[in-house]
Amino acid sequence: MGMGLLGMVKGLCAMPISLWQCRRILRTRHARLVIGVGGYTSPMMVVAAAISGIARVILEPNANPGMANKAVGPFVQRAFLAFDSAAASFDRAKVRVVGTPIRREFLARARQEPMPSSEPGREHVLIFGGSQGAKAINSAAIEGLPELMKQRPRMTVTHQTGEADYARVTEAYRRAGVSVIATPFLYDMPSAINAADLVVARAGAMTVAELTTCGKPAVLIPLPTAIYDHQMKNARVLEAAGAAIVLPQADLTGARLTNAITAVLDDPARVKAMGAATVTLRRTDAAESIVRECYALLGDQHDVNQPLGATGS
Repeated sequence: MGMGLLGMVKGLCAMPISLWQCRRILRTRHARLVIGVGGYTSPMMVVAAAISGIARVILEPNANPGMANKAVGPFVQRAFLAFDSAAASFDRAKVRVVGTPIRREFLARARQEPMPSSEPGREHVLIFGGSQGAKAINSAAIEGLPELMKQRPRMTVTHQTGEADYARVTEAYRRAGVSVIATPFLYDMPSAINAADLVVARAGAMTVAELTTCGKPAVLIPLPTAIYDHQMKNARVLEAAGAAIVLPQADLTGARLTNAITAVLDDPARVKAMGAATVTLRRTDAAESIVRECYALLGDQHDVNQPLGATGS
């Protein structure tokens, strides 16, 4: 996608070679199951599995399926989806809406009793734009947050900037005279999200899954260059449930970001309601559901009363 006519021709010419390579990999690895997760490397492997009579499934974590998963839909035996809105793109008999598999650390948080995110009277906001950060979100934050934090002296902020923008962001906060916990990368995201009263983030599939698992209200700023605009569609699902405010990047300014933050934090009842709405979208058994279905496809027996090791217990 997006490579022009020449790129398309090259891709089509490479398909027979790719199919041969995929079949060789399946033979040498003695594969019994192929799980396609989308992207340009996935379709040929799934088709190779179908030709070879090997069990095959796909995992689609977005509200709007990508072209790769749509293309191989007819060849798979199960389509595991995170959102029911994606079901229209596949044979309904193959569809299982199970949610998105997520790290054990997040699941451990979900099993705990609900706890206040911060001390009474304090408000904690977490801002991140993915593992590499997001310059547009960073710019809006350093434009709007200093004044907001002066107006709300008990508000604290953790801001993951990304490595490339860390120096610019920290220098801007220093000049503004506000104390923000800025870091290039957050290694313990479960703790960071769990500690927040409000999260400002992109709307990738994993981010959405993490927010729903932790039950956190959010201001979502979808990545505008995401193919098929899938982040916007993910964000709209949370917005429709009352769990998030969607702020398109085209409209993003420091003032609009702080207005969205204030609109939530000024109303404690809204914070609680948005968190509760987020939890309604939560699926903590996605990995186990997928593994059990895959065992069934393979004809293997598994004691459903025992954990599979996919999520821990």
